[in-house]
Amino acid sequence: MQEVNGRFEDNKLLINLSGRIDSNNSHQAEDAIRQLIQEKTAVPIVIDAENLEYISSAGLRILLHLKKTNPDLMIINVKTDVYDILEMTGFTEMMTVEKAYRVISVEGCEEIGRGANGTIYRIDDDNIVKTFHDANALEEIRHEREVARTALVLGVPTAISYDVVRVGDSYGSVFELLNARSFSKILSDEPDKLDWCVHEYVELLKKIHGIVVPEGQFPDQRETAVKWAQFMQDYLPEETGKKLLKLVEDVPQDNHMIHGDYHTKNLQLQGDEVLLIDMDTLAVGHPIFELGSMFNAFVGFSELDHSVVKEFQGFDYETSTKFWHKVLAAYLGTKNEDRIREVEDKARIIGYTRLIRRSIRRNGLNDPERKKEIDHWTEELIDLVGKTDTLLFAGNELEIDAKSENLPKVISFIEERMDEAGFSPKAITVVTLAAEEIFVNIASYAYEKGNGKAKIRVEMEGDPVTAVITFIDQGIPFDPMAKEDPDVSLPAEERTVGGLGIFMTKKLVDDMSYEYKDGENILKLVKKLS
Repeated sequence: MQEVNGRFEDNKLLINLSGRIDSNNSHQAEDAIRQLIQEKTAVPIVIDAENLEYISSAGLRILLHLKKTNPDLMIINVKTDVYDILEMTGFTEMMTVEKAYRVISVEGCEEIGRGANGTIYRIDDDNIVKTFHDANALEEIRHEREVARTALVLGVPTAISYDVVRVGDSYGSVFELLNARSFSKILSDEPDKLDWCVHEYVELLKKIHGIVVPEGQFPDQRETAVKWAQFMQDYLPEETGKKLLKLVEDVPQDNHMIHGDYHTKNLQLQGDEVLLIDMDTLAVGHPIFELGSMFNAFVGFSELDHSVVKEFQGFDYETSTKFWHKVLAAYLGTKNEDRIREVEDKARIIGYTRLIRRSIRRNGLNDPERKKEIDHWTEELIDLVGKTDTLLFAGNELEIDAKSENLPKVISFIEERMDEAGFSPKAITVVTLAAEEIFVNIASYAYEKGNGKAKIRVEMEGDPVTAVITFIDQGIPFDPMAKEDPDVSLPAEERTVGGLGIFMTKKLVDDMSYEYKDGENILKLVKKLS
């Protein structure tokens, strides 16, 4: 049994279909629709399928006829079973078809995250929902689901939305996140876990920044940052504005992934796995753009009003600034305060630029309290731009072609990191001798065709400081630790060929380890500060 009725609303003819439309009643349904159209000619037609249970090929032909005479035909509130039929037969590509979405309420639900585009709530022990501020958010939801899937394929642990729902006047994405806790919650409830949170937070950040995204998959954050700097030209002294724009424009294009909103509410601990959520801000770009956003989350927003971070993150300003400093030190792999401050100042330039623009666009100049913030940020920005020549910085990881001629760059990179951490010239020389042996082996033997990359990571751990130098390549699996040490007591003419270089390397450092994981040779050298 089927029913057809209509009403005129918002300059559109809404035709309601209900029940089943098949070969037995399709002629009656089509006659009823024609009668409605005759009464309201030359207006857009919208089919409301909220109560439509089934449609056969005979019913689909009615829709085709309607489409020919009404090119802008829309079908809304389509139930899943009917939507599947329309999708399978190609109707979703021929016309606008909107699914019916179940309605949920977030009233009384715990807020676990808030960003520029939406707010995340826990709706039960198993699930969270991200509600979008924009009432027309379906395109945003589609974009976020696509980039989240791409990120997951590329190796970022994240939750994927399995449902779209109506929440008030807008939409939301539902994710399964069983009994997960945000890092903000952990820091608030268990302050003794701060160092653990720092370690996990930085490890995932490095993983993200180490991923190269295929061309055109994600937005380019550099292009966005250039627009921020262009906006600021009307609000800074002329020379400062020009220099700010040049600093941003001089940051090279970079296809490495950045999250764009990497703060502790967006990291969730589920069991023993750390998951990243709120993926609509994923982009590519230089890490300085990520650090600028992180500075704002932990410091910038709450510099003048410390209650802001408590309200947003759930922990106090002292914890927030301490966490930020430890994260930056761990990310850079150094305890050198001058170096940490140098990179922080570069991040502050990006952070303040974004904060000022955001507040001005939200009418902040006409609000006394917000104007006070704008004035403070502007004063700081002018000072920082005046004494900064580049936004680039050397991190604790170098990626380079595995070629012997690049050895001086590798040695220089290691020397600089160890010197910053306070190692003696003798200790640095010992480590660079070992590093030379390892890198030359990679350059000579790792890749059959001689073309490949090597990563060299220098990290400082513990107290007293210990340097961990990691060599990573994607070449032929080779465990240098597996070869038996040569008998150096034998005369030269009686010794077996090979193995002496690795033996020497073992003697030069305090520890050495190897593993083959995820298609990569990973060799670590450890040297303690003495």
